[in-house]
Amino acid sequence: MAALSLYTVQAVLVLDSNGKRVFSQYYGPPHGPAGGRAAASRDAQRAFEKGLFAKTRKQATDILLYDGSVVVYKEIVDVVLYVVGAGDANESLLYLTVVALRDALDILLKHAVDRRTIVDGYDLVALAIDETVDDGIIIETDAEAIAGRVSRPLTHDTPGRLDLSEQGLKSAYQLAKERFAERLKNSL
Repeated sequence: MAALSLYTVQAVLVLDSNGKRVFSQYYGPPHGPAGGRAAASRDAQRAFEKGLFAKTRKQATDILLYDGSVVVYKEIVDVVLYVVGAGDANESLLYLTVVALRDALDILLKHAVDRRTIVDGYDLVALAIDETVDDGIIIETDAEAIAGRVSRPLTHDTPGRLDLSEQGLKSAYQLAKERFAERLKNSL
């Protein structure tokens, strides 16, 4: 029986339609042997990505074995989202992870997931992946929960963007009016 481990994800990759890296995050267990894809050189990682893209281009399935790893992936417009797991990883859990990431990105990028919006919203993509996989451990597979954690609404104490819409201006006016009335009442 193989030793069970929480460290099931070796990498999360986003490659464009030409196989070029848009986003990559490699993981290795913190107290395991030094090595694996996380410790590999950048050239070795790119060679792995190039081979993986060539292999998945002609596949009709979303799950495959490549270079001793279980790979699940989803094609989205002009990018491919990969979750690479250990050879003995649970394919169902990895598949749930890639689907959750795809759906969370769809929510966060307002249903326009393509190379350009991923590059423009790179911070949201990185945060979504960090909320899904932490150091190779899958921590969330609910797309709405992932998107909710990444895009929490600002509180009144937190400085943020000004809402210059008509509704935003009305609420700012109402808040200022209430505070002015409070100060006037307290000064009397």
